[in-house]
Amino acid sequence: MTTSSIAGVTVTTQANVYFDGKCVSHAITFPDGTKKSVGVVLPAELSFGTAAPEIMECVGGACEYRLAGTDAWVKSSAGEQFSVPGNTKFDIRVTAETGPYHYICHYG
Repeated sequence: MTTSSIAGVTVTTQANVYFDGKCVSHAITFPDGTKKSVGVVLPAELSFGTAAPEIMECVGGACEYRLAGTDAWVKSSAGEQFSVPGNTKFDIRVTAETGPYHYICHYG
């Protein structure tokens, strides 16, 4: 099931803008201190590094991702998610055909 809204959180209104605007996100904090981010990746091929483990939940559009140490690109669409270990890198590819990739990043 795709998350369509998140209630009871604090949103950081200043956007995090990466890769010349190809990825834009906002941090959200839950009452218990849990942090996540919500954002969008526009058509591009980008590389990200992780500190903590991440779960990338697709809430709209689609992407292909490639985890560090692998050669295979794997598709992720709305309602799907993929996990990325901490202290590593992953590549994400979004095309004009799939439209922007809308996501929630769950940390830890």
